[in-house]
Amino acid sequence: MLSEGTRRRRRGDRSVGGPTAPGASDEPAEVVALESLGDRTVDDVARARSRRIARRLSLRPPTAEDRHTGVASDLVSTRWHGAGDDLDLDATLEVLAANPLPEDEDLAVRERQRTARTVVLVVDVSGSMTGERALTAAATVGALAGELGRDRLAVVAFWSDAAVLVRPGERVEPLAVLDLLLRVPTRGLTNVTFALTTAARMITGAGSGDARVLLLSDAVHNAGPDPRGIAGRLPRLDVLLDVSGERDVELGRDLARTGRGRCRLVRDHRDVAPALSAIFAR
Repeated sequence: MLSEGTRRRRRGDRSVGGPTAPGASDEPAEVVALESLGDRTVDDVARARSRRIARRLSLRPPTAEDRHTGVASDLVSTRWHGAGDDLDLDATLEVLAANPLPEDEDLAVRERQRTARTVVLVVDVSGSMTGERALTAAATVGALAGELGRDRLAVVAFWSDAAVLVRPGERVEPLAVLDLLLRVPTRGLTNVTFALTTAARMITGAGSGDARVLLLSDAVHNAGPDPRGIAGRLPRLDVLLDVSGERDVELGRDLARTGRGRCRLVRDHRDVAPALSAIFAR
């Protein structure tokens, strides 16, 4: 277990955006119990700001093209919302029987909706992810917890160790997830390998055939072995790479490429929504 302030980064001089050095610590990593983490003091202003950001981070709804990409889906009846031309006649007749003069949105159409999947959000809370970075990360997780309500969502916070905040399928209110992440103290080194290994174990335990991992980090990996190996063993790995400060763009892109996913760069919360829409479009 990390003690506050006892671990120092041991890296050579590296310019911002340069490649990450090999892991600087070979200490064994562990999954730490939530109750062992302690609480980070977050003032009400910061919490309110993070919540405001979360409310603005809505993903673009899937287009007709997205709905025909071969992703596992079910045919369901839904209200017409400007898309979809396969009229659900039986459901529409029921509406007409109750209301002979229906509005457009009262019509029923058949659409394919993606089946539930396991999504593991892996969030960097190491020493470099402080201040505005921490607020944006928490807001992103809170927004995704709301947007991905049909999925079996899990959340892992990591530094040189990791902590499971939400297990796959556990029902937690989106803003409660945001608050939980804000309370985790930022600390220590960055072990991306152990974080992704923890996510892989959670996917295996969930027994889901449709699963993916989203890494939120600056990708400045400085503890543990090279994470590219575990990235290739995940069903899919996407990377939301914070480039507002120190970062390793090369590693972030390598991880997404190896994990058959996408890497999107974000400088502040304004970049997050379009980046997430691009990542979750397929």
